[in-house]
Amino acid sequence: QVQLVESGGGLVQAGGSHRLSCAASGRTFGSYTMGWFRQAPGKEREFVAAISGSGGRTDYVDSVKGRFTISRDNAKNTVYLQMNSLKPEDTAVYYCAARSRVGYSSLSYGYDYWGPGTQVTVSS
Repeated sequence: QVQLVESGGGLVQAGGSHRLSCAASGRTFGSYTMGWFRQAPGKEREFVAAISGSGGRTDYVDSVKGRFTISRDNAKNTVYLQMNSLKPEDTAVYYCAARSRVGYSSLSYGYDYWGPGTQVTVSS
C-alpha cells in the first residue's frame, strides 16, 4: 500500500507562518489527488485543501482561503501545505491523504491512504 508521512508540525505563534510536508511512496504519485485534513480535540475531522494530480486544480475550506496554499512536487513525491496568518483555531492534528482512484474529492471517504498526522499548535 501507499505510505504517507507528514512532517513540519510544531508550535507556531498566532499571525505567523508555517509549512507542512507530506512524503509519499509509490511510482504513481502523479496520478493521485492529494488532500490535507485536520482534526481538533473533540471535533470531527474536516477537509482543509486538495490538489489534483497535475497540480492544476486546488480547493480549500472557506476558513483557510487566502491564508493556506497547497502545492506539490511530483518529482519528489511530496505535497506541501503553506500556512500563513495562523490563528489559534487552526490548532489541530493535520493529516495528508491520497486518492488513488480516478477523479477528485474533498471528502474523507474519497481518499484511500492516510498518513499518521502531525500536530500543529498555534499559540495566542
